[in-house]
Amino acid sequence: MICSMTGYAVKTRDIERGTLQLELKSVNSRYLDFHFRVSEELRALEMPLRELLAARLSRGKVECRLSFNAGSARGDQLELNGELLGSLKVLNQRVRDEMPEARPLSVNDVLRWPGMFGDQSIDFAALGPQVMALAREVLDEFTASRAREGEKLAAMIVDRVNAIRAVVARVAPRIPEAQALFTDKLRQRLQEALGNASDDRILQEVAVFATRIDVAEELTRLNAHLDEVERVLKHGGACGKRLDFLMQELNREANTLGSKSAVTEVSQASMDLKLLIEQMREQIQNLE
Repeated sequence: MICSMTGYAVKTRDIERGTLQLELKSVNSRYLDFHFRVSEELRALEMPLRELLAARLSRGKVECRLSFNAGSARGDQLELNGELLGSLKVLNQRVRDEMPEARPLSVNDVLRWPGMFGDQSIDFAALGPQVMALAREVLDEFTASRAREGEKLAAMIVDRVNAIRAVVARVAPRIPEAQALFTDKLRQRLQEALGNASDDRILQEVAVFATRIDVAEELTRLNAHLDEVERVLKHGGACGKRLDFLMQELNREANTLGSKSAVTEVSQASMDLKLLIEQMREQIQNLE
């Protein structure tokens, strides 16, 4: 499976006293680079989240946002603290006995009294299992989105490989004939320039130049690199760095073709190849 470094996923989970939300998104990066945006009360879970993500991802700038939104309790979920209510009743009466002019406690005062509805605090330490379960769900969706993007990028790279093979197939049969015509013209020019020079001297110069413009070896290496690109894509996994190296090698052969070119066909082929290789490189920069 080929994965892009670009991906996105977000999920929420309702729990007893609120809602957890975890969001993952990533863009290109040479290395694996994490940026966490975690609610302060959940900060202790950052390290387990980092370990979970690092076990599944190898490259990309990944942003992880984890938040908790507390929910309002429903009326049927509230229960008065009977013991505290009784104590307030006794104390209210005692104060009224001592200070008849004092205002009695109102219903609003009683309901707002700290602890009247029991302990409403949230044990965030106990949320660890639920957060990690949510994280695994989001990570599955996140990696699936990167895989879908990677599949599209791989298809575009294969298209460029086929286009390069088509350029080579078109120009390769023409090269020997074109080079032969060029060397014949060179022989004639050398004979005119050197005048009385021996045929052996002219043939030697022509042979040296023919060797310099021979591109058979470059075409062979070019095809070998293309075979390796296809092999890497079929193997899958984290292959961005390997493919980027192969683009350098392909570009080297294309440049050599251009520098050795003695005929228009090879010069044009070299430019076409470099354009296709650059297009492949742009896609590969997105791969994990």
